[in-house]
Order: sequence, then structure tokens, then C-alpha cells
Amino acid sequence: MDPGEAAILESSLRIFYRLFAPLPPLPAALPGRMNVIDHVRDMAAAGLHSNVRLLSSLLLTMSNNNPELFSPSQKYQLLVYHADSLFHDKEYRNAVSKYTMALQQKKALSKTSKVRPSTGNSASTPQSQCLPSEIEVKYKMAECYTMLKQDKDAIAILDGIPSRQRTPKINMMLANLYKKAGQERPSVTSYKEVLRQCPLALDAILGLLSLSVKGAEVASMTMNVIQTVPNLDWLSVWIKAYAFVHTGDNSRAINTICSLEKKSLLRDNVDLLGSLADLYFRAGDNKNSVLKFEQAQMLDPYLIKGMDVYGYLLAREGRLEDVENLGCRLFNISDQHAEPWVVSGCHSFYSKRYSRALYLGAKAIQLNSNSVQALLLKGAALRNMGRVQEAIIHFREAIRLAPCRLDCYEGLIECYLASNSIREAMVMANNVYKTLGANAQTLTLLATVCLEDPVTQEKAKTLLDKALTQRPDYIKAVVKKAELLSREQKYEDGIALLRNALANQSDCVLHRILGDFLVAVNEYQEAMDQYSIALSLDPNDQKSLEGMQKMEKEESPTDATQEEDVDDMEGSGEEGDLEGSDSEAAQWADQEQWFGMQ
Repeated sequence: MDPGEAAILESSLRIFYRLFAPLPPLPAALPGRMNVIDHVRDMAAAGLHSNVRLLSSLLLTMSNNNPELFSPSQKYQLLVYHADSLFHDKEYRNAVSKYTMALQQKKALSKTSKVRPSTGNSASTPQSQCLPSEIEVKYKMAECYTMLKQDKDAIAILDGIPSRQRTPKINMMLANLYKKAGQERPSVTSYKEVLRQCPLALDAILGLLSLSVKGAEVASMTMNVIQTVPNLDWLSVWIKAYAFVHTGDNSRAINTICSLEKKSLLRDNVDLLGSLADLYFRAGDNKNSVLKFEQAQMLDPYLIKGMDVYGYLLAREGRLEDVENLGCRLFNISDQHAEPWVVSGCHSFYSKRYSRALYLGAKAIQLNSNSVQALLLKGAALRNMGRVQEAIIHFREAIRLAPCRLDCYEGLIECYLASNSIREAMVMANNVYKTLGANAQTLTLLATVCLEDPVTQEKAKTLLDKALTQRPDYIKAVVKKAELLSREQKYEDGIALLRNALANQSDCVLHRILGDFLVAVNEYQEAMDQYSIALSLDPNDQKSLEGMQKMEKEESPTDATQEEDVDDMEGSGEEGDLEGSDSEAAQWADQEQWFGMQ
């Protein structure tokens, strides 16, 4: 073949290859332009979750019908963004399913060294190669599991993350989950890891203190940041205060927090006021507890934390209208917290609507299984409905969550006494006495159990005397001592005790018991006054109402004398005096009608 023919043949071949050679895949977008995955990512970053959900669903269906449409990395991104939108819509099971598919896709992707080109939508920009973090996906899965109450699955998914790759929020979630599962050692380790990375993580500090880690050890982990960052000199005192809280030393905790609260930079802090209110409540000082709750509420009208305890205290005082208003206000703030349901439950419980209180307590527990006040409410409702064994389960769970709260033990002991399990009640009361120390509250609790056994009456008297020596104004101790004096028919001593207790405070139960004692010594008029005061404090106090009605039915010596005087006047024919007597009798009738209406 001569050179001319060779040149013609080469030219023909070039034309042939240009016409019939396979075309390379077209890029999804020209350089500088976004593809569809970029748009999904941007919408997700912008918080357009409903839009992401619709578009990603359509794109995933397209991918299923044509597997070559998107690359493995693009499908992984679509699955993650779709799962995120489901998580935002609180469809947690569906979100877990999609996150699982995304992780499987990521595993397949990691086996491929190169991203496979697609027919028309392959990524072309550096931004599109920034894939969602696999660790973040696992964290979201754990969040879904916790919302579904599947804590074991949440722990399992987070445990699968290597320790070095765990972020502070992963360690924090693990610590809380371990703590809830009763695994204290890994919980402490995780909390410490959080503090190592973030030394000002105060909730992690509280977590360590609640697991009996010494305050000094916790403080040492924050020493560097206290010394290097200005205006943090209060932190060591704060740690000290909450160390006292978690060891049950209420008086020292109150004093330490008060010293913090008095400092100008921390004055009127809502969290400190809420802690003070809770501590006063634990110490049995309900008056100061209510005052601190009210102060915190005035500073933050949208405050929810601690309002369940506040509502309970108001209900105990008979302020049911205030409790109802508080519940309505809290529901307007949020119905996704346990506190509004507990407050409404307290209103129902003290209105003797125990079935409704039970439902509301169960709803609160559903929203927050760690709500101690919800457990106590449900337990009390079950106890009053005669379902004592179920109530015991709830009180035991409350004790597990709050081992330093005496009211949890009181509820359990009341259940034991209601089921005539005096021995179990005595064992529990002795354990509380040894664990929380000999204070007015624990002494009174032990005395309460001793009063149930005739053999231990003298011991109960000694314990109550010790409690009243420590705190002469402790209402529960006064009530139990009055009960003991009533059994011994020492009414004059009881009257003196109650008058002394009422000198600096006013309580419905104390006024009612004083009324009972005054009736026993024939002081009817003053007894009627005491019942009236009790009803003014708590219009729903049935025992005060019954005492008053009983007095009205029984004839007092004064009334008998008046009837004799009327008979004498009828015999003497003194009509004017008789008319005056009728007028006085009519006045008493009006008073009787008024009392009956209360």
C-alpha cells in the first residue's frame, strides 16, 4: 500500500470511530453547578425537613427502579437525609430502618476504592463528596432507640463506636444510659471522659456526684479551667454544694447554695432558687420551699423544672384552685414534659379522684420515666385504690432514682403498713435512719412505724421527743406526738403541744387535731373556731368538716342551759325575753346552715 492510500485509510478510520465509538457518561452538572443531591443537602441544612422528606422519598424510589441512576455515595446521602427528616417528624422506628439501610450502604461504599460513575447524576463538586458522618448516624439511631424506650439497643449501637471516635455528646448519652441501667462503673468512666473533653459540663459533674464520686475528685477535674478562665471562682463552691445534695446533707447543701445565691453575680439565678426550693422540701420545710418556688416562678414565668413538687405542696395545703391554675399554665407552656401532668394529677388526687390521678401519673411517666414525682403520684393513687403491691413497685423505683428523698421511703412504708407488713416497714425505717442519719424526719418516720406495734410505744415516744427537740415546728412529728397523747388521753398535754406548734405557723391538720382535743376537754366554742380555721386553710378537709358537723349534732352544756332558761321564761310568762331567745336560736340556726354549706 502506497503512502497515499495509507493516509486515506487512517482518515476514514478516525471518522468511523468518531461516529460509532461509545460516548462517555455525561456529568450530572457542569463545573460550578449543583446536582440534585446538593440541593437535598442544602434543604436539610436549612431545616426544610418536610421538603427533604418528599424529595428524598421520590429520589430513592427512582434509585430503586434504576440502580445505576445514583452512585453508592449519593444513595447513602439520600438515605441519611431521608432518615433525618423522619426523625424530625418523630417517626423513630421508620428513621431507625432508614439509618440502618444507610449504614449498610456506607459499608458497601467503603469496600469500593473508587466511586462508580453513574449514567447521569454522579457528583462533580468537592462539596458533594462530604458525606454525612457515620458516627453521627449511629448517634441519631441511639436517639431513636431512647425515644422508643429501647435503651439496650441504644447502648449497643453506641458501644460499637471505638472509644477514640466518641464525641462528648456520645459519651454523655452513654453515661446517662449506663446510669439508668444501673451500670455505675462504665457510667462514671463516660462522665469523666465528657469532663476531660469539656471541663465545664456541669450536668456531667452532677452525674458523677449522683454516682457517689467524691466532690474533691470531681473538683480536681475542673481545677485547670477554674484557674485559667476568669469569673469561675464560684464553681468549686457549686460543686461542693451539690456534693452535699447527693449525700443527703440537706442543711449544709442549703447553707452552701445560699452563700452562692447571695453573691452579686449569681443572685436571682433560677436554677439555684429551684435547687433551694427542692432542698427545703426534702428537709421538710414546706413553707420556705413554696416561697423559693414562687420566687423562681416570678423570675421565669415559663419555668417547668420543679413545678411538679411545687404543685404537690400547694395541693397538700389545700390550695386546689392554685394547683388547677398552675396546671393550666404549664400545659400552655408544654404538654411534652411530665410536670404539667403531675400537677394535674395532684389536683385529682387531693380531690379524691384517684382513677384520674392514676391515669395522669402514668402519662407523666410515659413522657419521663425518671420523674420521681410522677412515680410517687401513681404509687399513692394505686395505694389508695387498694392496689398495694403495684404501688410498692412504683415507690421502689422512686427510691432507686432518688435514694436521698425521704418521701419515697415514706410512701413505701405506708404501703407496708397498709398491708400489715409491720416487720418489713420496721426494717425499711431502720435502714433509712441509718442511711440518712438521725434527723427530725428519719426519727419521726421510725416512730411512725413503732406506733403501729403496742410493744414499741415507749420507743416511739422517745423518738418523737428527740425529733421535736431538734425541730419543735416539724409538723409530722407534732402530729404523731399528738396521736400518742390522744391514745394516752393526755389531752391537756396535747393542747399545749399543738398551741406551741401553731404559735409560728398555721396548718390545717394541726388546727383540726387541736379542735379534736378541745372537744375532749369540753371546750366546744374554741373547738368550733379551730375547725373553722382548718376549713379556711383547706375547704376539702373532710375530717374537720365531720368534726364540726358532729359538734352541731351534739348538744353542748351551754345550749342545755339556754333551753332551761327558755322553759323558766315560758312558765313566768315573760314574753319579751322569749322573743329575744327565739331570735338567738334563729341566729344559731343560720350559723348551722352556714357550716353545713362548707
